Amino acid sequence: MSENNTLILIPARMAATRLPGKPLLDIAGKPMIAHVVARAKEAAAGRAVVATDSQEIAAIVRAHGGEAVMTRADHPSGSDRIHEALETLDGAGAIDTVINLQGDLPTIAPDDIRAVTTPLKDPAVDIATLAAIIRKDEEHTNPNVVKIVGSPIGPDRLRALYFTRATAPYAEGPRYHHIGIYAYRRAALKRFVALPPSPLEQREKLEQLRALEAGMRIDVAIVDTVPLGVDTPHDLEAAREALTGHVAKNMA
Repeated sequence: MSENNTLILIPARMAATRLPGKPLLDIAGKPMIAHVVARAKEAAAGRAVVATDSQEIAAIVRAHGGEAVMTRADHPSGSDRIHEALETLDGAGAIDTVINLQGDLPTIAPDDIRAVTTPLKDPAVDIATLAAIIRKDEEHTNPNVVKIVGSPIGPDRLRALYFTRATAPYAEGPRYHHIGIYAYRRAALKRFVALPPSPLEQREKLEQLRALEAGMRIDVAIVDTVPLGVDTPHDLEAAREALTGHVAKNMA
């Protein structure tokens, strides 16, 4: 995948229920969305653009040197939002790879953003994503930790068979914590957003199951650590602590 034909899209909206106005919350002197944009730029994997329905988010992103594109307010998911953004930014079809980077991952490593496109080197793969081995005992049974069940197909690589909130697979052996970043072939994203929600997607509340139920292939690159997702006030404080230390180190 080359930087010239890859677009990193960061969907962001104000309507988070547990942390209202989440993209604009301050972390180490910058709004969270600005940290995510900075990580995307550091990855140098493609043009980075925030896709939002909020003029306030767009203005803040631009004030911090980022790029934003406005999208409709009625999208049911981030995937639908990035598809609209893709068509707005590149109606001519020059982009062939789209990275969907969640706007609440301010600590994600730039190397991991680059790594998510690696499985797409195989032309049989439609969608790529990331995972890390679960190392904390409590995460094996935590329904908020999404697990990937997959077949190993090479060093640090799985072919995804299922995503679940349950403790799976059964018995001894590694389990994998899914990381919510995806790389789509353009045609795969177009197909995905045109599909209706699937039965297992609705049951597990996991959108990626729609692709598997439709016969699309998702491969997984295994990375070392899970970035901190900011969903709760506790997560926010943890991100502030982590990134305040990061900023201090860079200024030293």
